[in-house]
Amino acid sequence: MEHVDVLILGAGLSGVGSACQLEARRPGTSYAVVEARSVIGGTWDLFRYPGIRSDSDMFTLGYSFEPWVGDKAIADGPSILEYIRTTARTHGIEDRIRFDRRVVAASWSSEDARWTVDIERTDTGDREQLTCGFLWGNTGYYRYDNGYRPEFPGEDDFTGTFVHPQHWPEDLEWPGKRIVVIGSGATAVTLVPALAEEAAHVTMLQRSPTYIVARPGVDGVADSLRRHLPARTAHAVIRWKNVLLTQFSFVLSRRAPDVVKKGIRKGVTEALPAGYDVDADFTPRYDPWDQRLCLVPDGDLFAAISAGRADVVTDTIDTFTPTGIRLSSGRELEADIVVTATGLVMQLLGGIALDVDGTEVVPGERVAYKGIMLCGVPNLATTFGYTNASWTLKADLTAEYVCRLLDLMDERGMRQCTPVAPDPDLPTEPFIDFSSGYVTRAAAELPKQGSTTPWRLHQNYLRDIWLLRIAKVDESLALSNPVQAPAGVSVSPA
Repeated sequence: MEHVDVLILGAGLSGVGSACQLEARRPGTSYAVVEARSVIGGTWDLFRYPGIRSDSDMFTLGYSFEPWVGDKAIADGPSILEYIRTTARTHGIEDRIRFDRRVVAASWSSEDARWTVDIERTDTGDREQLTCGFLWGNTGYYRYDNGYRPEFPGEDDFTGTFVHPQHWPEDLEWPGKRIVVIGSGATAVTLVPALAEEAAHVTMLQRSPTYIVARPGVDGVADSLRRHLPARTAHAVIRWKNVLLTQFSFVLSRRAPDVVKKGIRKGVTEALPAGYDVDADFTPRYDPWDQRLCLVPDGDLFAAISAGRADVVTDTIDTFTPTGIRLSSGRELEADIVVTATGLVMQLLGGIALDVDGTEVVPGERVAYKGIMLCGVPNLATTFGYTNASWTLKADLTAEYVCRLLDLMDERGMRQCTPVAPDPDLPTEPFIDFSSGYVTRAAAELPKQGSTTPWRLHQNYLRDIWLLRIAKVDESLALSNPVQAPAGVSVSPA
């Protein structure tokens, strides 16, 4: 059976970045990348809906080691996809990726100090196996095959077309059509202005408002720095500028939420026509960053509303009718197309079945270690980015930490690293401190976090730099299972 030192799951933004860092930091390490789909890109290839873009700036969503050279700081999906693929090509990662392979199960053997991984070929249905010393999940945080789609009363009566953004039909025609987009998250606020360019009219139907912030699509400071500094230097300076601004915004939201709410409301009021009822449609009941803020580059959503091409309706659905939706208020929305931008289904490690020495691993019953590993589970890491900043900031640090950990295992001549379970009396709480629906629905399936380091998920880039890049690698981590020496040769741990 084929064996590699490290097996990386996923060839999206995180997987490509992890492979690049492993290649650079640990030359000579044997590794492979397995990808369930037939192409590189993950999220940025899967989602094809109109207007798809990042909701983080590309100087932080991009990799620390690969400068973003695009014109727009808030980039469109195709540009991000090309950036990921170019990075993989530039760093020699493409040949390491094995496409059309979905990992369905992984079993750890302490006796052999390795994972046996079961793989299903998504193109043929055949099964394969290989073994690895370290398993590294870069599968994102949601199910690729199924988005969240609630059932609506009377939906079978609707004679129009239903579409979920996660599975956007290539042949869908919407010019001149009346469209209702159900939802108020990042996907909805992206779709509405894009569809409104050609549709007869677009309505964003929401149960409750979301915080929406306008931001320039082009970063003037970044452009100036890139004209006067070498590309890598400029990228690093801009990255830190944006990290600190984002961190300041988050901390201020936590410590002075009323100040932030007032500022956001002022921006929305100025962007919409005079007399618009901002409180009804754009003033949430929760504080900023209790859920993720939605970003609209150059205020495109507000521009579409101001031009009369789109509107926002805050109400609940009573029932669908043959021609649209009747709301609880009695109002009817006519629609030819209904887009259910109702969210994602969260999933850890792509939903693979895990066991350690024959005992099933249930992630929801484990405590996360440094937001990367699971207590009691050897030689397993998963990349899970920030919810209050760019995903890639944490992904980059995770890759650094995994490489440091592998270095330490080699240095000490050990084949196994296992996070030691914390004190049973340690208070725990949900892995993600967010009230968003997609998070609360999956809370029981995600690991827990503790109240103290290293069990705490800080959601703080500056603290994680210390924890993952500088601090002791093996705090509350047991290294064991010495390397087996060939006959007649003695090996002593360093």
